[in-house]
Amino acid sequence: MLDNSETVEPSSSFNLARPDGHLVTANQAAERVSAVPENRCRLTGHIARRKAPARHTTFWDTDVPGFGLRCRASGTKTWIVKYRERRMMRVRTLGSPQTMKVDAARREARRVLAEAMLAGLPTRPVATADDALTFAVFAPEFLACSARHWKPATLVRNRRAIERDLIPFFGEMRLSEIERTDIARWRDSMASRSGNFNRAVPVLSALMNEAEVFGHRRRGSNPCRGIARYKRKQPQRYLSPAEYRALGAALENAEGEMPRAVPIIRLLIYTGARLSEIAMLRWEWVKPPRLFLPDSKTGPKVIYLNAPARAVLAKLDTGQGKGLVFPAPRDPAKSFDPTSHWHQLRARAGLADVRLHDLRHSFASMAIRDGISLTLIGRLLGHALPETTERYAHLADDTVLEAAQRVSGAIAVKLGLVA
Repeated sequence: MLDNSETVEPSSSFNLARPDGHLVTANQAAERVSAVPENRCRLTGHIARRKAPARHTTFWDTDVPGFGLRCRASGTKTWIVKYRERRMMRVRTLGSPQTMKVDAARREARRVLAEAMLAGLPTRPVATADDALTFAVFAPEFLACSARHWKPATLVRNRRAIERDLIPFFGEMRLSEIERTDIARWRDSMASRSGNFNRAVPVLSALMNEAEVFGHRRRGSNPCRGIARYKRKQPQRYLSPAEYRALGAALENAEGEMPRAVPIIRLLIYTGARLSEIAMLRWEWVKPPRLFLPDSKTGPKVIYLNAPARAVLAKLDTGQGKGLVFPAPRDPAKSFDPTSHWHQLRARAGLADVRLHDLRHSFASMAIRDGISLTLIGRLLGHALPETTERYAHLADDTVLEAAQRVSGAIAVKLGLVA
């Protein structure tokens, strides 16, 4: 940036004539001028857009001493910063309100003041960020660098978040100038789509970290740090014994009609696995009594097969030992998706509000009711973190409470308190 600074030289002591004929020194005249009250306020874009005063006026910012808006009688307005450099007062022009917003001008003023304070002192070299790079230009570069670390489904989801939720808001912003206030404003704009925000903010945080690695932002300047996600009530739906019986009857009646969907759903019920883990299962991974998945949501995973699950797979086994267990009918290279068939089955069973993933929750619920510890349930479900399994802790509390009630009821009968 060009140094458009002005130097205010020390006053000399020659005499000036007042209108009443008295002579005063230049120093006295400067003191009288400085005694006039200054225009101090917090500079905002509204103040910069107001009509310029009829005479030359400078508005000084109350947040950053030395930062001001100079308004000339001609209507020209410029951001300025006044600072002392080696016993000399200087005034530097930062830009005009038409080309520089007040926040950017205030940041530049802080930078100039900091440089003036550190002038002549030994300082550590600071890498400058690429101020011209916009968010929209860097986003494709970030995706290209991160694609090799993400699974295909993760790449698709994160690309959608960038294109749908991030670029429309941050696209034209300079990457080095995005601040925490911008993230907060984006969060507020996503209030009606809180789920999309919760999924997109980790992507934005990763992008900012990558920008620091590439030198486009200062180290440790990630504005997403500490931004709270929207609290959302996690759906918790567990099948009761009666609902299990209704679903079992619906599956039995649909075996001939849905030869692929019924076995998939039965395996989901018996194993508590995720839909993708069963729908994309290959015969090469089937090693009874286990399924050895080379990859899953949490990495390589072992699924333990109980007797009903082994019976389902044995009925499907053609002896080839390779390929998809559930290929799509029109394209055997792709896996079969049972979602549409599930909607029909759950309607027949009277379970219109039950999702396929709720079968996984119900598996954990039944395990807890049978007295299996949360640690073992976490291993059965393939949870990478113990905190994930803790969501079922309240079910364990319910089971303990139920047992306590049975014991206390038996004691009450022995004491003759109840008939």
